[in-house]
Amino acid sequence: MSRGDVEGILDLTDTFAEVGRRPIPKVPALRGRTVASLFFEDSTRTRMSFETAAKRLSADTMTFTAGSSSLSKGESLRDTVEVIGSYGADAIVVRHAMAGTAHRLADWTDACVINAGDGCHEHPTQALLDCYTLRERRGDLDGMRIGIVGDIRNSRVARSNVLAFSLLGAEVVLVAPPTLLPPSIDGWPVTVSHDLDAVLPDLDACYLLRMQRERITEGLVPSMREYATDYGLDARRAALLSADAVILHPGPTNPGVELTTAVAADSRSVILDQVSNGVSVRMAVLFMLLGSGMDLAPDQSVADQEVGG
Repeated sequence: MSRGDVEGILDLTDTFAEVGRRPIPKVPALRGRTVASLFFEDSTRTRMSFETAAKRLSADTMTFTAGSSSLSKGESLRDTVEVIGSYGADAIVVRHAMAGTAHRLADWTDACVINAGDGCHEHPTQALLDCYTLRERRGDLDGMRIGIVGDIRNSRVARSNVLAFSLLGAEVVLVAPPTLLPPSIDGWPVTVSHDLDAVLPDLDACYLLRMQRERITEGLVPSMREYATDYGLDARRAALLSADAVILHPGPTNPGVELTTAVAADSRSVILDQVSNGVSVRMAVLFMLLGSGMDLAPDQSVADQEVGG
């Protein structure tokens, strides 16, 4: 995606954020469309966010649960996708532990495929909502210095955010112990530091990553307590940030590890804003994929239109 593509989605998100503030936050923009959720990994925020976004756009929804599906009987992923497509899905939102799954699904279906996280590869809509949240708080990302702190090795959020933040003009610094960095960051538009205290005073935004305990299969850190001592954001470290700095976390948090409860409640924290903005961003993404080719009336907003044809 180009910078213009990203900014276009963020601009459209403003429209759907306004919808979310209405007494009845629902519009008929995708009436008659069907959005299917295929989540092969656990999720609360992303899954509910996409489903809420689809329902606010008046789309029908289908929910797939791997644990109670025919996968247990040996059905292949391709068969599952083709069955979902046969039910009339116009868009498939997929999360899977294998990198590249969303790309592969696109070869098996005529439905639009949205990557809701593929292994340690990427999480594009998370990056979009993070950019939107920062833009909402700071105006734009040009010239911002953003620190991404923690388990970068296992984080799809980090990979998408490095690309998105730098595309929008921010300077990105990765802060982590060597064991939690990827084997190679050649070509990444970033700098690296192992000293959080030294970096914090110069940051405009501090993005804390969840320790991905479910993906850590080796001793990458001595203990969670020691990790928190060196890289957790507590009150002392938060005081090193500027008064207008922004604190972000993709959730769910591990309290007392990546940050303390007090820091999560700090006035500079936008963690709950990230959650609410996730719905608006995903409404924009669904609308751009399924609501194109519309004949818009000049006196009505994009969000209030029904799909033409």
